[in-house]
Amino acid sequence: MKSLISQLLASAVASLQQQGSLPAELTPNIQVENARDRAHGDFASNLAMMLAKPAGMKPRDLAQQLVDALPAHQAIREVAIAGPGFINFFQDSQWLAVQLQQALDDPHLGVTQAAPVQRIVVDYSSPNLAKEMHVGHLRSTIIGDAVAKVLEFLGHHVLRQNHVGDWGTQFGMLLAYLEEHGVDEGAELGDLEGFYRAAKKRFDESPEFADRARQRVVALQAGDAHSLALWARFNEISLGHCQAVYERLGVSLERQHVRGESAYNDMLAAVVRDLEQAGLLTESEGARCVFLDEFSNSEGKPLPVIVQKAGGGYLYATTDLAAMRYRQQQLQADRVLYFVDQRQALHFQQVFAVARKAGFVSANMQLEHMGFGTMNGADGRPFKTRDGGTVKLIDLLDEAEQRARALVQQKNPQLDSAELDQIARAVGIGAVKYADLSKHRSSDYSFNFEQMLSFEGNTAPYLMYAYTRVASIFRKQQRDMHDCSGLAPLQLDADAEVELGAHLAQFDSTLQYVAREGTPHSLCHYLYELAGRFSAFYEQCPILAANSPAERDSRLRLAALTGLTLRQGLNLLGIDTLERM
Repeated sequence: MKSLISQLLASAVASLQQQGSLPAELTPNIQVENARDRAHGDFASNLAMMLAKPAGMKPRDLAQQLVDALPAHQAIREVAIAGPGFINFFQDSQWLAVQLQQALDDPHLGVTQAAPVQRIVVDYSSPNLAKEMHVGHLRSTIIGDAVAKVLEFLGHHVLRQNHVGDWGTQFGMLLAYLEEHGVDEGAELGDLEGFYRAAKKRFDESPEFADRARQRVVALQAGDAHSLALWARFNEISLGHCQAVYERLGVSLERQHVRGESAYNDMLAAVVRDLEQAGLLTESEGARCVFLDEFSNSEGKPLPVIVQKAGGGYLYATTDLAAMRYRQQQLQADRVLYFVDQRQALHFQQVFAVARKAGFVSANMQLEHMGFGTMNGADGRPFKTRDGGTVKLIDLLDEAEQRARALVQQKNPQLDSAELDQIARAVGIGAVKYADLSKHRSSDYSFNFEQMLSFEGNTAPYLMYAYTRVASIFRKQQRDMHDCSGLAPLQLDADAEVELGAHLAQFDSTLQYVAREGTPHSLCHYLYELAGRFSAFYEQCPILAANSPAERDSRLRLAALTGLTLRQGLNLLGIDTLERM
């Protein structure tokens, strides 16, 4: 609807430009928002106030001219001018009912499919294989996965890339320890954190072991078969740990999506060579760097992008540049999204700029860093164990399920053990994911089990329960929510019906925004508002006790679309729905 209104306003602007009322060179950024008060309209635009100064007119006078020039459309019942020059649009409820009916009949719920379809690389999760996944990997993993699912639902071709840390000096230490102890996969390597700590302790205490570890790095980088075999064994076990976490979280990352730092190792020398040939390299204190005019420190001195250390080693920037060129040339990506901690913002700004100057990526390839904040404890500091160590992600998920099981059993003690476990798993994991996804990704947030497992407020349990309420209506009617054939047409008469219908119609624009901005919290907010509007509708508009069969059928259709939208929205966030709780 917002897109339609924007098109109508653009037509009105073009008409006024042809008449000479507006300067021909104006190219306004037309914005349409949901009206704050539905008594004043469903949608509003401040276009007249934006254009008043260049047009040399009073905002209300220009607003009137824009309204007079608007093409008629059956979707718009009324247009009004308010305040200093806002243009308010009232949606036609009959037209809206037809759109909702079409959405109900559509497997994609009326969501516009992408045109043109883009090849979109989504770079997310990216754990360090030297250690087990910890809570710091949660945000990258679930935010990236939610956006990837939304992009796919819109019809884009999504290429998942798990850029794991599987190379570097730390692996020399780990491989030397692995070789020295011949550890058992199911025992010592069952606890990667413990294995890493033991290897680090040995490295710090034994100069002889440290020398062997450094030699192992050299041998590994030189392609020594024995070193590579040890490395491959360690990585396979570590990736198994990661995959177990991904399966618990219900994210769509699989083994074939892994393309770690090691995959680009053979390309790094060519990256440095090509930067030199492009005239971009400068030697500084023995290191080879790229200096760009647009990046400087607080003293105004240029900041380097170091691509090769004085000793000949490469850095993250070199690997990232190689990955960008691979994604351009081999994957032929139109757009690349990096879900990485926002503290790496400067790094990505710099390597994006270097990649473009060097011609590693085309001018029209979109490179976007989707930064996120930290997950903190109750004290506002990064989440840690009581002894100050890192919290394993698998341990956090275990505790979430245990807490959810106790809560659900308290609310519904007659559930058998198998169903209780199923519900606890969905509620516990869903609560952890939703608590994170419902915050703007750029914000830090404090982790709180009590809040996230609450059945009140903007939480996963609240939304999951809202879906079960819809499911119970159809269970009582012995109907399938997906099949509304034979029911009377959908009508919007009561205010609560119109409110719910108008919100349902915004599912499309919400998903388009998530895809564009990489912000799953927008979908969370939409679903929370949808659940609230359905609750008001359910209280004010009886369904099974409606005044007539036609009214009952219409409300059943509205309930069905609500249930399907809730389920689809939660599934895009990676959260399972339940038929009962």
